[in-house]
Amino acid sequence: MKITFLGTGTSQGIPVIACDCAVCRSTDARDNRLRTSVWIQVEGKSFVIDTGPDFRQQMLRANVQELDAAIFTHQHKDHTAGLDDIRAFNHRQQQDIPLYGRESVLNQIRSEFFYAFSEHRYPGVPHFELHNVENKPFEIQGIKFIPIEVMHHKLAVYGYRVGDFTYITDANYISESEQEKIKGSRVLVLDTLQKESHLSHFTLSQSLELIDKLNIPQAYLIHMSHKLGKHEDVEKELPPNVRLSYDGLVIEL
Repeated sequence: MKITFLGTGTSQGIPVIACDCAVCRSTDARDNRLRTSVWIQVEGKSFVIDTGPDFRQQMLRANVQELDAAIFTHQHKDHTAGLDDIRAFNHRQQQDIPLYGRESVLNQIRSEFFYAFSEHRYPGVPHFELHNVENKPFEIQGIKFIPIEVMHHKLAVYGYRVGDFTYITDANYISESEQEKIKGSRVLVLDTLQKESHLSHFTLSQSLELIDKLNIPQAYLIHMSHKLGKHEDVEKELPPNVRLSYDGLVIEL
């Protein structure tokens, strides 16, 4: 399995528009973060989790040539807004692209991209297959995905486990029963917005506590805001089994 971090920033990305803080002015490329998304290549299949507003740029930068499906964590715009650009894969592959998510996400997609579902579709619009995912394992072309329900304040969000890899974004609470689904993962990718308390995201200390509790061998932090600090500085504060992710980072399991 090969994992490429397409974007590792929060909803505003980094640098933030009109911000002159030290992180937004940093010349370290690792501090320049597009909106959070990940590309999973496994057993010859190609999947992306979330298609945020930077989707087109991310696909070009990572040189993604084929896409077997897009899987969605939740319906917020920083995770869905770039979906229209999936039509490039429609054209290249001459097929509808399967989309997987819970019903609330699929309803948002139907509404936001209504023109893709009209009876008389305009030429060139994207073509999707919608697949409703409830909180139970499902397969895409023989690859098993296990949804993990987490809470993003009052919104239920899905993380996903694929083999020994678990990916969780936009969360500030995970029940004990859902934590059981994470245990045994070799790699955990986990939401970490900033150091200060936040209404709907894990803080750095909360993420580190959960990683330690679950005894995760290797963890990477994502969905980071400029308030977390510079990549180089924060890395020095982390235990050996935890790293900050960055755009373009590739890991293999």
